Amino acid sequence: MGEFKVHRVRFFDYMPTGIRCMGFNRKTNRLALARLDGSVEIFNFSDRYFQEKVIPGNDSRSIQAICWVGSRLFTVGLNGEIVEYDLENLCAKYSLDPSGGPLWAVACNSEGTHLVVGCENGTAKLFEVLPERIQFLRNLSRQKGRILSLSWHASGEQVAAGLTDMIHVFDVKTGHSVRRLLVDRGPSGVRHRDCVVWSLIFLSDYTIVSADSSGKVQVWDAKMGTLIKNHPISKWDVLSLSVSEDEDSIVAGTSEGTVVQFQFLSPKLGAEEKEWVRTRVFKHHTHDVRAVAEIKTAFVSGGMDTHLVIRPFLDKVEVKSYESALCKITFPHRSLVSCAQKAGLLLFQYPDQLELWRLGDSDVKGQPGDLLPVTRKPEKLLQLKRKGEDHICCSAISPCGNWIAYSTVSSIRVFCLQSEGNSIGITRVSKLPKVLRSAHKLHFSADSTKLFVASRKSSVHVIALSQSECSYVHTFKPKSGCAEAIHLLAASADGKWLAAASKSCEIHIYNVQKLKHHCTVPVYSSLPSAMAIHPKTNNLVVVHADQQIFEYNMKEKQYTDWSRKLQKEGLHQVWLERDTPVTHVTFNPKKLSQFVLHDNYMFCMIDQSLPLPDSKTRFVDQITLGSLSEEKRQSKTHAFKICKKFQPLLHAQMLEDDWLLVVERPLLDISSKLPAPVMQKKFGT
Repeated sequence: MGEFKVHRVRFFDYMPTGIRCMGFNRKTNRLALARLDGSVEIFNFSDRYFQEKVIPGNDSRSIQAICWVGSRLFTVGLNGEIVEYDLENLCAKYSLDPSGGPLWAVACNSEGTHLVVGCENGTAKLFEVLPERIQFLRNLSRQKGRILSLSWHASGEQVAAGLTDMIHVFDVKTGHSVRRLLVDRGPSGVRHRDCVVWSLIFLSDYTIVSADSSGKVQVWDAKMGTLIKNHPISKWDVLSLSVSEDEDSIVAGTSEGTVVQFQFLSPKLGAEEKEWVRTRVFKHHTHDVRAVAEIKTAFVSGGMDTHLVIRPFLDKVEVKSYESALCKITFPHRSLVSCAQKAGLLLFQYPDQLELWRLGDSDVKGQPGDLLPVTRKPEKLLQLKRKGEDHICCSAISPCGNWIAYSTVSSIRVFCLQSEGNSIGITRVSKLPKVLRSAHKLHFSADSTKLFVASRKSSVHVIALSQSECSYVHTFKPKSGCAEAIHLLAASADGKWLAAASKSCEIHIYNVQKLKHHCTVPVYSSLPSAMAIHPKTNNLVVVHADQQIFEYNMKEKQYTDWSRKLQKEGLHQVWLERDTPVTHVTFNPKKLSQFVLHDNYMFCMIDQSLPLPDSKTRFVDQITLGSLSEEKRQSKTHAFKICKKFQPLLHAQMLEDDWLLVVERPLLDISSKLPAPVMQKKFGT
């Protein structure tokens, strides 16, 4: 791998927010979740759980429930609005105020033709889903107290609504309540407290399953209005429920951080009658499990501890594979760090601000493994707060360190930096070209004279920069007519080429000098997660969400020999079974046959001059390799060198003069800033 001096950066105080709700689309195999800051994330479960899209939050948006209607996505929140999202342009398409006060719940019928929302004022409002919008139809009969949970029957004729101390069943045609179920408040010691029905499931056999604040999961007969079974599973609230597609399994999330599974089984061997039986308890969270979703072979859970957990049911997994392993997603599948290599500056992106830091330095030489004393400490130069309520969706700093740009869903801002000694000044570029409205991705050219702006309909605007001015040059548009957002940009060091990857898995190559489309990389089924252009050969290195690596010769419009060899021999099984995607590619300026890839838990240096590992080769990391004798070490030498010393990694990049930059975010730092979990009695206390 070679010897490098490492900038180990731990002053990026990135803090993910808790998960409030989620919804799984079984037709498209995608999970949508909403966080407490109002942002929405979409994960593609057909593509290694990759975080396919992120819709930035807004200070005035507080999402309480989320719902798929076919391929359309809706949310409701405490601001009293129903929001439909534009999943191509990654923003709110429109919002509608149904005049019911804060909204707590939303549900869609099985045919995807009607929505019902639960309001603070006790009404459930019915809407018809039209091709472009939704249209109000009627109110269901008003009740006392807010409606906190909703669930449709499979027939679409009835809706169950959960309130405080009761459940109502409404007839959709008449709007009247046809059944009222009174929920027991629990043991005598807590009968003075209200019992809030947090979640409901209305099964096709007219069984209702409820979860409430007294720690119970109850099974009801909706036709007779009677309680069938009572399951006390927690001393605290049961917050969420989800049912499998064939309705033989239910999972419930609690305030204690546990997920409890119920299965529809015969309680006695050989008996024909079945009932809901508590079967398993899972503990993968430390705080409230606010949302659960059951998929084909696993359940997904999330809550206040910010983790998204995918836990397989081992009895439903036939073959030991990637799908049989527990997966925990904590960090975004995109980079929030930009580096100005020539200036030694780092730009950190937060939802509400940007921070600019100057890297520290050390002029001390040491032996491998030594901690070098810092002769110049890292310095925070600038804190740039965003304007407006929209959160920052992307940002970039130029390689020379003189330009900063960021974008929200409504505007783009560009700034010019001036440094005089130890002081730094910043000037906003007031007049921007009219084509710049918002951006999905920002990227500066290697010589810092151009800004590439990925805008709507997969277009890329080229902006020329000079002396605090921006002028429009050209707009690149894909010949395929793709409308999906661009999420990756890469520019060549000589300023000739630009590569743009979109959410449709297309990668287009543009000639910046001739201002025209050059070619399209053959479309691969998995979404690109990281890419970069080699500074000398101009070959494009692309890593996909399924861990496959390709190298494309842009000039000759074909894959390189090394790439073809890699695909022919195949990647090592240990590499393919990793559960986090590569988020950045960087090249070694001292040895051009080497490039570095990193995910959250390792960085890997790939040397194209060395042989590829075969299936029998041990895929060991550098710490293990260093403990071996010289003879054994040479026998295990291959192209992939992995280091797991630094983690969790948010960014890794090669700098000049044998420096390697790594930005870490320890999980302990995140957990220490979370609110205290509910009190749980432990042994000996």
